[in-house]
Amino acid sequence: MAPRFEGRRRLMFDDMKSPGRNDECWCGSGKKYKKCHLNADERMEELFEQGFEVPDRTLLKTPADIEGIKRSAEVNIGSLDYVAEHIKAGVSTEEIDKWVYDYCIEHDAIPADLNYEGFPKSVCTSINEVVCHGIPSPDDVLKEGDIANVDMSTIKDGYYSDSSRMFCIGEVDPEHKRLVEVTREAVQAGLDAIRPWGFLGDVGHAVNKVCTDAGFTVVREFGGHGIGREFHEDPWVSFTSEPSTGMILVPGLCFTIEPMVNLGAQEIDMSDPNGWTVRTADGSPTAQWEVQVVVTETGYELISW
Repeated sequence: MAPRFEGRRRLMFDDMKSPGRNDECWCGSGKKYKKCHLNADERMEELFEQGFEVPDRTLLKTPADIEGIKRSAEVNIGSLDYVAEHIKAGVSTEEIDKWVYDYCIEHDAIPADLNYEGFPKSVCTSINEVVCHGIPSPDDVLKEGDIANVDMSTIKDGYYSDSSRMFCIGEVDPEHKRLVEVTREAVQAGLDAIRPWGFLGDVGHAVNKVCTDAGFTVVREFGGHGIGREFHEDPWVSFTSEPSTGMILVPGLCFTIEPMVNLGAQEIDMSDPNGWTVRTADGSPTAQWEVQVVVTETGYELISW
């Protein structure tokens, strides 16, 4: 493919101009391009020409972006820590929503879920058979034996963070507890599969293998996502993917790992009239843990958990 130009500057694979070798790098580091992203850009261009999926450079987080996302994640983690300290049988999901909202406001942040595409609350609370997007309500009171997911997302200074945790309320059925534990192990397997310049599909495949080897099923319709400057960015992260497929994991790419894992069948029910809440089709329990990571030159850095 012949190189393309705009004026005197060559256009790269993502239609962004390529700086001159001695110009300041596009990432804002203040370094000369040749001392910063030149080699990575040339590698992405070569991979693109070979037919691989590479991220637009607009998706790659700069050092300043990463620091901003970490500040947001401090609030996100703090919110979930607060939930972990106070959640118990007898607490309503409406109370959890208030805890999260108050914590965010007290720390000069905004719950990202609140009013996102019409979502009416500050956090998603998904109990037992609810796969995701459970809406907090005073009528939903946690009871002994429940497993509950609290999915928290935060905006601070324009940067987004996102993670979720599972909570076992009191004494839980051993198989339900195993579901929760295996799902967490699957997230770790996904993290362990991250290789700079590797494939995103390797991450999803590693997650899926842990779950299916344990006898569970993984939801196909929902997955992880890019995040940082926006709530949901590319790439979409499938957890039913094949190895050596998907986007190249270029350092600076930031995304979530958040498999939704069912005790029973893989199928889901999206027919709730509220337009949000998703359940397992067979009513079986489901679990989800979510972490946010950024790919580094040597592996990954965990941002929110």
